[in-house]
This record gives sequence, structure tokens and C-alpha cells, in this order.
Amino acid sequence: MENSAVGKYAGKKVVITGGSSGFGLETAKLLADEGARVLITGRNPAALEAARERLGNGAIAVRSDAASLEDIEALAERVKAEFGTIDALFANAGVTRFVPFESVTEEVYDELLAINAKGPYFTVQKLAPLLNEGSGVVLTTSVANVLGIPMISAYAASKAALRSMTRSLARELLPRKIRVNAVSPGPIETGILDRSMPKEAAEQTKAQMSQGNPMLRFGEPLEVAKTVAFLAFDATYTTGAEFPVDGGASQI
Repeated sequence: MENSAVGKYAGKKVVITGGSSGFGLETAKLLADEGARVLITGRNPAALEAARERLGNGAIAVRSDAASLEDIEALAERVKAEFGTIDALFANAGVTRFVPFESVTEEVYDELLAINAKGPYFTVQKLAPLLNEGSGVVLTTSVANVLGIPMISAYAASKAALRSMTRSLARELLPRKIRVNAVSPGPIETGILDRSMPKEAAEQTKAQMSQGNPMLRFGEPLEVAKTVAFLAFDATYTTGAEFPVDGGASQI
């Protein structure tokens, strides 16, 4: 759907990294459908173009590697040229690797920390000058940062780093009246397990995760998107917080 002249987020300008799939794309669609101008990033040109077509002519898709400082600086320049200033930033780009602790290599560790922790940190740093007073920044953490889930120790560490950054950046950006919060998804049906594991292993993992969840199901990307929109725009007296969207997995 093309951006509407009217809607809850009409006139708002939003940047979403990792916006070509999953709940990044779902968030972009929710905001665009309600009138926002949205710029999404991703690394896969085909996925980016498909996402841009789904979002409509009002959306902008930019190829950008979340782990590259050069790309992040170029993104800031592009955002400034396209939007001037922005009202919300969803620093969502991230990757998962399922590897037993004993088998984690330096390459895997560095990749996870670079994309999941370094990337969002510098994305906020480089785009902060473009954020309007009263803007909201949302980082994507994970229930893995508190649950101790096997096979994703380095990933969990990267998300725990983001949880800490949420507090620190919230404090440092307070003088500019910019709020910084985190959304913490549990098992969400985004297709990431199917893309990162053999089919049989993916199905088994999904069944185990559903059975172990208090709500006995996976979440939907839209459930995350609604939370991101709330944190970015409506949670005007909230900063430094982490909002779980996990079926209760980290809470009960």
C-alpha cells in the first residue's frame, strides 16, 4: 500500500535497519500504511527491492551493511538528503548463528558482535544528530540475553550488550529529549530458523520452542511491530526500558 496522506503516523519520518524482512519489514509496513515515510536498509538487493515494492512508492530502500562504519556513515548522509530530520529510528539489523559453545570460532563471534552490537551502536551515533526532539529510538534485543539458551551463546552476548546500550544511550540522549528503548522478542515466526537450519532440525526446534513457551506458540511479526511503534511514538514517559514480546517466556 502506498503511503497515505492521512493516518496515525502521517508526516512522520522513520529509519528501520534490517527492514527488508521479518518484523523490520512488518514494522515498516505498519507505519507506512498509517502515513509515515519510511527508509529501510538491508544487505540483500533482491529482498530490499521486494520489500520496497510491498511498501509502496513512498518507501526508500538502501543497501547498507550494519557492520560497516563506512556504510553507516553513508546511510546517515542518505537519510539527511532524503528526510532532513527523522522522528524515529528502529535499529533492528541483526543475525543469528546456531553453534555449540565448543565450536564457536573467532570469525563467528566477531560477525555476531559486529552486526548485532557494534552496528546498532554506531547507527544510533551517526543518526542521532538527525533525530528531532521527542524522537524515539528502538533497539532489538532478545529473550536470549536473560534465558541462557544453548547454541546461541555469542548471539546472546551481543543482545545483552544491546540491553546495556539501551540504558546508557537513553541517559546520554536525555538532554535532547530523545527516548531510547528496546523490544525483546521471544520466538517469532519470521522464517529465520528455516533459513539458518536444515528443515528437519528447524521443525524440531520450533516444536520444542512452542512447547516450552507459556503461551504454547510462536509470536507473529505484527505483534513485535505494534510494540515497536508504541515505543517509538506513544511511550512518551518511558526510556531505557526493555519490552518483552515473548509469550511470557522471560517473565513467568
